[in-house]
Amino acid sequence: MQADNRPLRADARRNRQRILEAARQAFAAEGRAVSLDEIARRAHVGPGTLYRHFPTKEALFEAIIQERLRSLIEQARAARTAADPAEALFTTIDATVADAQAKAELIDALTGAGIDVQSTVAAMTAEFRQEMARLLTRAQEHGTVRRDVGIAEVMALLGGVILALRGRPALPGMNPERALSVLRDGLRSPASAPATFEPGVHQPSPGQEAG
Repeated sequence: MQADNRPLRADARRNRQRILEAARQAFAAEGRAVSLDEIARRAHVGPGTLYRHFPTKEALFEAIIQERLRSLIEQARAARTAADPAEALFTTIDATVADAQAKAELIDALTGAGIDVQSTVAAMTAEFRQEMARLLTRAQEHGTVRRDVGIAEVMALLGGVILALRGRPALPGMNPERALSVLRDGLRSPASAPATFEPGVHQPSPGQEAG
């Protein structure tokens, strides 16, 4: 049977957005154990309305991931033309962390945390990774990001920071901005990395070997 691709009516679009927002909040706060009927109650729609849009919890979960990934892909794509390639990469990393910090479902998609997603979501995750790879390559060619790291390392580091900020397990005293600063500084090429000095620690002068 041919799929019905007609656009949704205005009231149907509003219902769908209410369902997605309620599901977003429920998944972030309580995980995927929350029931569809509870999500329908929080969205102020009937269960039948929810099931018409999202027949299964997996379909609802994937729709949320798709929306978030689509936004991140668009941000990364727009950053390609930024004047400073390194800052374009770092700004996209910051935006990804900020977006994922409060959204466990996005973390699961980006880090592959044991979820079984459909091909559409997998393809969008791969597309986001490709956009990040383009930003990384452009910054490396510009000489402002170290050349000895690949997209696999960048995504692993990014996933690690996101998981730590989400508190899996809880890390008391975790400073999000400091963690991101360490990640950014670690990616910079030696020539462009900002000089840092620790109080009370002797810093050798150029050409001086540490004894």
